[in-house]
Amino acid sequence: MSVFNQPRKRVIQAIILGMVVLIITRLFFLQIVEKKYAKLADANAVLRKVVYPSRGIIFDRKGRSILSNDVLYDLVVTPSSVKNIDTAYLCNILRIDKEEFRKRIVNAIVKNGRVRQSVFAALLPAEVFGQLQESMYLFQPGFELVPRQIRSYPYAAAANILGYIGEISPERLKDSAYASYNSGDYLGLAGLERTYESVLMGQRGIQYLVKDNLNRPQGAYEGGEFDSAAIAGKNLRLSLDIDLQQFGEKLMKGKMGSIVAIDPQTGGILAMVSAPTFDPNLLTGSYRSTNSVLLNRDTTKPTFNRAIQATYPPGSTFKPMIALVGLDEGVITPSFGYPCGGAYYGCSRPIKCEHHDAGHAANLRLALSHSCNSYFSHVYRLSVDASKFGGIRIGGLQKWSDYMSSFGFGHRIGVDVPSEARGTVPNPAFYDKMYKGSWNSCTSVFLGIGQGELTLSPLQMANAMCIVANRGSYFIPHFVQSIDNDNTNLLAKYKEKHIVAHITDTAYSAVIHGMADVITSGTGRIAQIEGISIGGKTGTVENYGFVDGKRVKLKNHAVFVAFAPAEKARIAIAVIVENSGFGARYAAPIASLMMEKYLKDSISTKRQALMKTVMETVTMDNAMVLKSKLDSLNATAALKKNGK
Repeated sequence: MSVFNQPRKRVIQAIILGMVVLIITRLFFLQIVEKKYAKLADANAVLRKVVYPSRGIIFDRKGRSILSNDVLYDLVVTPSSVKNIDTAYLCNILRIDKEEFRKRIVNAIVKNGRVRQSVFAALLPAEVFGQLQESMYLFQPGFELVPRQIRSYPYAAAANILGYIGEISPERLKDSAYASYNSGDYLGLAGLERTYESVLMGQRGIQYLVKDNLNRPQGAYEGGEFDSAAIAGKNLRLSLDIDLQQFGEKLMKGKMGSIVAIDPQTGGILAMVSAPTFDPNLLTGSYRSTNSVLLNRDTTKPTFNRAIQATYPPGSTFKPMIALVGLDEGVITPSFGYPCGGAYYGCSRPIKCEHHDAGHAANLRLALSHSCNSYFSHVYRLSVDASKFGGIRIGGLQKWSDYMSSFGFGHRIGVDVPSEARGTVPNPAFYDKMYKGSWNSCTSVFLGIGQGELTLSPLQMANAMCIVANRGSYFIPHFVQSIDNDNTNLLAKYKEKHIVAHITDTAYSAVIHGMADVITSGTGRIAQIEGISIGGKTGTVENYGFVDGKRVKLKNHAVFVAFAPAEKARIAIAVIVENSGFGARYAAPIASLMMEKYLKDSISTKRQALMKTVMETVTMDNAMVLKSKLDSLNATAALKKNGK
């Protein structure tokens, strides 16, 4: 052999020798030093049991548990161990036939194999669990009752906020983002349960149990030496006031719409009502799947969170924002007036105004308090047609759109519950596409009165009131104020203060004075609260729909936005009551009662009659109410909760 091949031979020998030494060392460690795996491998009578952690509890702003844990039981099966059991009796208890029994066994094998446990019957009703518990010896080995934590909603409120949990789907299991989950695991599917899944879920533990010759657990293996404890999920502390939430849901009963109330000083959401709503206990426990189908099919769409998913033209509640832009751009001053005689005639067709008496729009404060359409149509056109922007099509509308974006319109604000809508704020590209490049400020003049192509969510409207109340700043609206033992960065963005468009304090003061006049002497007088100054704005939103393929005028939506106290607001609110007419009729009283409840903790004797009237009023379409099964579902949930 050539001497030149000797080094290569020695290198190969050294590699082989090194691998042998590595393998021997590892075997020595596993069998002599670390006995855990050797013991477990030798212990054929050891049962490996997953211990599910307690899911994090959710508390309201006053420390009350509004979402907690309860326990039901799953019947699980290990297919390879099912031998000589009383199949007929088991089918009788579960109310299934033998064909369904065989089908479930096959599904278990397909999902998890023959030697691993799978859920055979999930979340057993109390009566079924009782029968099984007495007779489990007849179904062993092979079947076992395993405790499963479910969620409990003691206040039966805030369904669309809190959300619900459910079993992970096969599709999600294929996603690498869910690699830590196993078939049969539960996870948050909606609301805060979904957003904060990573902190609420906790960490599973493992328990090793000794089995007897009948496969029955007899106790901890090796004194629990190899067990790993489950780690409970972390608790969430909310800004939500559950009393205020329940009060809002009562006020909105029989109506379609929403309420959003925010603390302007922190961005914490105090209440978010979407009506009609449902008892969240319907989506937990043994009948979750059945109830979920019924709720999703219901004509009133109770699972649709109108507070963040629905968008509407804001109507006259948008006029304060029009005023701020006009003031900031210098196209008007607080003393600017407009000679409205009952309509705006600046474009090809008149825009009707509710007022025609002289002087009702002699300055900004009067125009706001009287909600003059002519005034704000004109201010909008002055803003977008300003020569310094080159006119509306060169830069005027784009600048206006930029203002709207800074107010939080036309994009998601970032609230910590999923499925938030963006809304619509038209820009030049929007109108170029719609009108093929042929448009001007008269084309879009209805934007000045909150109509036309503009749409906002109730959350965006409430956040706009935070901006006005704070004179140009806001925090992203959110529910979670803190997480117990938090080591994440999930809440950092909600602590950051956002400054809006650097509009002057003078401009905000002028608008706030006008909004205070709305309550004291204008269209929103019904919203007055004794001893509390309020800034507010009524709105009546024209509502159109398609019937038999034709666009028809429907009953108007009522809108009201406000903040109080006006000097340093502790609550900002937006209320929409669909198909109920003028904004001061229902939306303003509801907002006023909500503010009084929060600021004074009760409703005064003088206003009890108003509260009773609002609670008893039904504005939903009678045909829709009759078709809906929501009331009967909620009543059933209440009876079960009370043990009847």
